[in-house]
Parts: sequence; structure tokens; C-alpha cells
Amino acid sequence: MRLLLVEDDVMVASGIKLGLCDAGYAVDWVGSAERALEAVQGEAFDAAIVDIGLPRMDGLALTAALRAAGRTLPVLVLTARDALHDRVQGLDMGADDYMVKPFELPELLARLRALLRRSQAATSAVLSFGPVEMDTAHRHVRVAGQLLELGPREWTVLEYLLLQAPKPAAKDKMLQALTGWDKEITPNAVEVYISRLRGKLEGSGVVLRAIRGFGYRLELDEPSADPPDAQPEPASLSAPVPASAPVPPSAPAPPPWSATAAATVAELGAPARVKATGTSRSHEGP
Repeated sequence: MRLLLVEDDVMVASGIKLGLCDAGYAVDWVGSAERALEAVQGEAFDAAIVDIGLPRMDGLALTAALRAAGRTLPVLVLTARDALHDRVQGLDMGADDYMVKPFELPELLARLRALLRRSQAATSAVLSFGPVEMDTAHRHVRVAGQLLELGPREWTVLEYLLLQAPKPAAKDKMLQALTGWDKEITPNAVEVYISRLRGKLEGSGVVLRAIRGFGYRLELDEPSADPPDAQPEPASLSAPVPASAPVPPSAPAPPPWSATAAATVAELGAPARVKATGTSRSHEGP
């Protein structure tokens, strides 16, 4: 997430910026309302932290100017004024939250997380999509209950994707969320971190889809509901006989004397058969 810090006190601004950067935010610092208005003209910020006591145009006037220009980014006002009237005036002029100096850094971070959730229509400090859960308060990510180690910029990219899910996240917005004015990175850096996240989420049931010409989107990688193709049964070696086909009658068994007759014929030979035939004719007579 990229933040705009508007604070004219250098020491206070340095301390706040250091704490925010350690929490994983990209922070740009300006010392006047005029420079803040110039910054939001050409850059996209996820939230602004504005001190009321600025020179020339104060923080309340800056907040009103942002709202008049149609800027909807969340504004957290910092002030040393503790009167009820000042707090009410700040909220009425467009501020989303109000903190009185001095304050503790953990409270500032908690209020900032709440502002960012509301701006993204999130209702909990835990951002989730499928088995992926990001606890923005305790700074850890779990996938199906298992801790997932992420670098600071991998965290930023995944947080932005989770805030947008299931809608796609714009690549140029992710690039701006990754860096401030003092750190230059190329557009290819987003692709590098997307590639690393894909590797770390592989097999989790969540995939990163590229939206051509726009950015990226988290999707659930659900298995196909179609059953696997049935394997054909191997063909039988012999064709089955249809139930309606007639069964051919079996040949009758030979009579028991056929073997003896065949043996006798084999012993007598063919001439004997001829002789027997002639002898038979001689007995008939004229």
C-alpha cells in the first residue's frame, strides 16, 4: 500500500515514515499542502496522513480541497488540538479519522488498517480468499493453515490482490503501491513478484490469472466436475454367441462295434472287399 504523509516537522515526519515503512508500506513525504495537491494530481495513493498545523494552507483546508477535487482516498488527520470542536470540524471537512499528538505507532497502524479496510469494503483485519488468509494486524499469511513466508513486496502485491478479489487488480496500481519517490522500480518488477507468488501458491487451490492489458486476478483452481473418460474394455478373443442363435446339434456317438469293424476292414484290405463282393454274387445263381 502506498501512503502520502503530509507533515512539516522533519523529525516527526522521519519517525512516522520509518515506522510505516517497517510495517510494509510505501511512503511519500511532503511538507506542505500545496505539494500534497501536486502529488495527488499525478500519483495514486491508498491513503493520506495529514497534519493540521501546516504552513499557509492547513490540514483541514487541504482535506476540504481533496474532497472538492473528487479525491476519495482515506484521510487520517494528525493534530495537537484536543478540543471537541476541532475534532468535529476535521471530520465534517472530509477527514476519515482523527488522532491527537502525541500518539503511539501501533495505534496509528491499527487506525490506518481500519481506514484501508473500509476504503476497500473489507470488514476484518483478516483478508481471505479460498484457503489463503492474510492477517494484516499480526503480519502473517496462512495457506490451508500453514504459514507462508513472504517478502515485503510480495506481501504488498498479495494484499492488493486480496483486497480486490475476486475482481482483477490493475497492474499500474500495484506498481505504484510497491514504490515511493525515493525508490524506482520498473513495470517488470510486478511480473517478478507475481511469478514468485505463483510459485508459492502452487498446489494451494488458488491461482493467479493474468488479465491481458489490465492486470491480475486471484481465482480458485477447482477440479473439473466431469468424471474421467472410461477406458474401453479389451475385446474378447472369441466372439460371443448371441442368445438367440441356435446351438448346432452334436454328432451322435459311434456304436461300440464300429471300432472292431474298422479294425477288421484294415486287416482284410481292399482286395478282400472285392473278393467278398464277387463271392456274394456267385451264390445268387441264375
